[in-house]
Amino acid sequence: MENHKAGFVNIIGNPNVGKSTLMNAFIGEKLSIITSKAQTTRHRILGIVNGDDFQVVLSDTPGIIKPAYEMQESMMQFVKSAFEDADVLIYMVEIGEKELKDEAFFNKIIHTSIPVLLLLNKIDKSNQEQLEEQIALWKEKVPNAEIFAISALENFNVKEVFNRILELLPLSPPYYPKDTLTDKPERFFVNETIREKILMHYDKEIPYAVEVETEEFIEDENIIRIRSIIMVERDTQKGIIIGHKGAALKRVGVQSREDLEKFFGKQIHIELFVKVSKDWRSNAFQLRRLGYNQK
Repeated sequence: MENHKAGFVNIIGNPNVGKSTLMNAFIGEKLSIITSKAQTTRHRILGIVNGDDFQVVLSDTPGIIKPAYEMQESMMQFVKSAFEDADVLIYMVEIGEKELKDEAFFNKIIHTSIPVLLLLNKIDKSNQEQLEEQIALWKEKVPNAEIFAISALENFNVKEVFNRILELLPLSPPYYPKDTLTDKPERFFVNETIREKILMHYDKEIPYAVEVETEEFIEDENIIRIRSIIMVERDTQKGIIIGHKGAALKRVGVQSREDLEKFFGKQIHIELFVKVSKDWRSNAFQLRRLGYNQK
């Protein structure tokens, strides 16, 4: 273990820049849910990559926003914590972006003593001229950062970024057992998989008013039996989630089961129920119970 490297690599950026796609590309597993909607990631999720002589602890955080209600305040606490234990900070932007939505975070980035890798993502959607303009812009804005042009979705330059991370990591024994993939329990990934399907299939406010809680996770040798509650804020939202004759809810259940069978490598039996919990996003007790409120 003398030459073993280990450290925390924390990924921050505006919503929808591809942070979850990047983390999943580094890990080779789908740990963070990915949709085209903003605010997909609500918690800080650790993904761990192990090698013979290294351990990279990656942290995917919610996109940086100006909070409008209590749950979003809590989400931004997860982002703030990313500065506290980082050995390497990844600041992700996408082609066409010109600023971070929170000036205080931006000031922290340009004045930090932590190594910063600025990743300019989605370059597959740009041309050479635009790419050169963007690199020049970000070099001026974040002079303390090393800039990499990448496409997380196409896996372009991802290996080069990972190799640079390994060079920057301090010498340290591993923080987690070497067979650990994440710090989250199984139920968390059940909840996130169901929530991803809701983000994909419902519009407007519905996905943001939803939280998922798994009440039962019973694992036998060949099958896992799951019972999950989809929590909404209004009776009208409950009706929309269920859909005509339960068709919409059934689609969420079928697609979640397919993904979870791949993730766990076992047959899945899943039951979904919808429950109204009025204004849960602004209820401090509910948020604490659901793993938010880290203040």
